[in-house]
Amino acid sequence: MNDLIIYSEEEIFKGLAQAFLNEFESDCTLSCEIVTADEEEIRRLNRELRSVDSVTDVLSFPSLDGIFGKKLLKKEFTADCDEDGNLFIGSIAICVKRAEEQAREYGHSVQRELCYLAVHGICHLLGYDHIDDADRAVMREKEEKILNRLGIVR
Repeated sequence: MNDLIIYSEEEIFKGLAQAFLNEFESDCTLSCEIVTADEEEIRRLNRELRSVDSVTDVLSFPSLDGIFGKKLLKKEFTADCDEDGNLFIGSIAICVKRAEEQAREYGHSVQRELCYLAVHGICHLLGYDHIDDADRAVMREKEEKILNRLGIVR
């Protein structure tokens, strides 16, 4: 099973789950949440949870550790299931104002930037990272693959 459910009030994130089809292995449906935040809220979260007192574009809060490249088995994470019985992999907060600024800076649409930030965040929830160059290359390849599936190309 390779299903993902994204809980979000934002319509723009509704199609993302389908784009992650077959991009992870699990024996159950995974779920995550995406919320949008203003600059004050994202700064507060960044300060309180990461000890970084600044506005950022996206924050990811994975529920599971050490899962990169592993098949996710529900029986190994019974305490991490949501109220519907899906394996909850974490939460993502996106600062819309920062996304708008970055879209202008990079010369693409706000839709592309918001979707990129959401995909980036979901990749983090699935264990991807970009600390070193090799990991960064793997994560960027996955992000571009997902964005291409969404029809969002550079």
